[in-house]
Amino acid sequence: MKTLHDYQGRPVRLTDERLAHILEHPEMAELEAGLSETLEHPSLVVQSRSDPTAELSYRYYLGTRVGDKWLCVVVKYSADDAFVLTAYLTDKPKKGEQLWPTK
Repeated sequence: MKTLHDYQGRPVRLTDERLAHILEHPEMAELEAGLSETLEHPSLVVQSRSDPTAELSYRYYLGTRVGDKWLCVVVKYSADDAFVLTAYLTDKPKKGEQLWPTK
């Protein structure tokens, strides 16, 4: 298990099982370092519309295996814990309440 930190300095757990799940997708194989970079220095953070305890951190990457894409790292937060649910590449961020940068 790894402990990453988000843009607010909060510790976020990345379990070996979740990391293996994320990296089993070929397009994600070279983006392991991008997970922590995206959490610490996101371009955008949006609250999930389907789960109010989850935040989606986005950072744009040029030249991934599938072209220029946004990396989304989904983190579930509770009062005393935070952990990575999943991460994926996407063409555009999802809609939702923008948490960071604040408007």
